[in-house]
Amino acid sequence: MPSTPTPEERLDFTLALARQAGETIVAARREASFGKSLKRGVELVTDTDVAVDRQVAEALDQRFPGEGRLTEELTPDPHEVDLEAALWIVDPIDGTVNFAHGHHHVAVSIAWALDGEIQLGVVHAPFLDETFSAIRGRGAWLNGAPIAASSADAFDEALIATGFSYTRAARAKQVARLARILDAGRDVRRNGSAALDLCGVACGRLDAYYESVSPWDFAAGRLIAAEAGALVGHLGPVPAGIPAELHGEDLICCAPKLEAQLRALLAQADRDFATV
Repeated sequence: MPSTPTPEERLDFTLALARQAGETIVAARREASFGKSLKRGVELVTDTDVAVDRQVAEALDQRFPGEGRLTEELTPDPHEVDLEAALWIVDPIDGTVNFAHGHHHVAVSIAWALDGEIQLGVVHAPFLDETFSAIRGRGAWLNGAPIAASSADAFDEALIATGFSYTRAARAKQVARLARILDAGRDVRRNGSAALDLCGVACGRLDAYYESVSPWDFAAGRLIAAEAGALVGHLGPVPAGIPAELHGEDLICCAPKLEAQLRALLAQADRDFATV
């Protein structure tokens, strides 16, 4: 019987896998060898998203047969997997629009969860030559060096990141939140990759981040941020039957001393929007 892989062995495998996927992404961009289409009529997807998802899936099946997968392109339905079992959570290209338009904020995001808790995560940004990683309870790293979240305690000096829905009907509420945050903070960044925004909080480049996203967008980055000392949670309650660490609605991530004001600003924005 084969031995059970250690967390370090799993991380080493995941790091190598993410870098191989990154090579595929860079080559596709260089050769301009990908087609584009829309999912659900609004969300851009490229041939490279699907190819990298398949590349990662085949490697995971070979190395860890029988373990579940929740991935953006091939197995995207959380209802079809056991969220409490051993589960790989993969975004083959986080930042597809950036990828298709030639921007550098593009990442491969791979996480492994057990019993509904994220155990390791890797976010590899091939165009930036940066790889973020973490093991639960062991800390977080950027290109192998330890990282720590911001210690910011003044919201008016904070740099905050967020994102916007592809569904235009959802954007009015998001703009109301943005107005509150812009008025209270130093400035806002919209980088186009939830995984890299979370890693930005993890290494202190950002002081806070909020958005509603899917598990593959945030799973690896969530662990990396938490292991770096950031506070990670939700603005509202987590529905019954969904592990909190795999729930992406109203996700918040910030320097711990900014939590109360971030929550208050977003809640006030929601109240203002509801009365319009």
